[in-house]
Amino acid sequence: MRSEKGIISFARRVLFREISAIRLLSVGLDVRFVEAVDLVLACRGNIIVLGVGKAGLIGQKIVATLASTGTTAHFIHPSEAIHGDLGRIGQKDTAIILSQSGETEEITRILPILQNFNTPIIAITSSTENTLAKFAKITIPIGKITEADQLKLAPSSSTTTMLALGDALALTVSKKRGFNQNDFAKFHPGGALGRKLSNVDEYKRNIEQCRVAPQNETIREVFVKHTVEGRRSGAILIVDENNKLVGIFTDSDLAKLFEQHNESKLDAKIKDVMTKSPTTILTGTKIFDAIEIMGKKRISELPVITQDGTPIGLIDITDIVGIIPESIPIWQKNQDHKQLKAA
Repeated sequence: MRSEKGIISFARRVLFREISAIRLLSVGLDVRFVEAVDLVLACRGNIIVLGVGKAGLIGQKIVATLASTGTTAHFIHPSEAIHGDLGRIGQKDTAIILSQSGETEEITRILPILQNFNTPIIAITSSTENTLAKFAKITIPIGKITEADQLKLAPSSSTTTMLALGDALALTVSKKRGFNQNDFAKFHPGGALGRKLSNVDEYKRNIEQCRVAPQNETIREVFVKHTVEGRRSGAILIVDENNKLVGIFTDSDLAKLFEQHNESKLDAKIKDVMTKSPTTILTGTKIFDAIEIMGKKRISELPVITQDGTPIGLIDITDIVGIIPESIPIWQKNQDHKQLKAA
């Protein structure tokens, strides 16, 4: 075990044993799994998960997965249950109990109590012949499993299998509920995942913070008349007489006129030099979809519009640079680009 080869070889054996255990479980799934899914879906209270030791830790992860995918769930430690936490179990609740042996003392002690509560039990355990299985309404046996450590004693393959089965149960229930991306976003507002699932309306500059001008004004009039307080965006949204977005004109467009000595165009109507039919995004769209569009189009400003084409805000690259993932071209993080002219 001192050599790198020996270390890697042993680690691979551990992984192989755990993979094999999950594969056997997958092959052995039958109607009992379907019945467990139906029982969870039929629950009108909470799913209560119980387990001791490593199985208890796995139970807590299963609770987290259930809760984040649309099924209200709580974990109760069996030892705490008999010291008052049984009061947390309601008449409409359903229990999921994890125990490899099905004979753990803390588990078997509360089984008659749950039976008196008329609490249906889904057992995740080694077989259908142990005490836990006999009290359960539905038992999903994971089989006799060889643990992955060198002594074949430390909970490893068994707990990995329980975790995988718990994920399968939670995610199948979620799919049956029709749990969608918007539902998921409600439960994950924080961190990178929350940002990924948030929508453009949370990041856009509201229309009151944007420069908006009618298409028949001259460039000179637009820059003199249409200003906003605070840090301005580098784009002006151009609208028609019905307040529908018809174009965009950026500070870079203005600079280009001077670079090409076209100062005379300052008194031309802005509709003659604007980018017509600019790239836009609908209100309610996910922010990472907006970022992907800005990366592909190489633009720094993205108007946010309603279904009828009315502008309600603007995504400015400077406001979202902190959440741009590495998969988006780096140009957006350090350069100022304008909307590309329509071909």
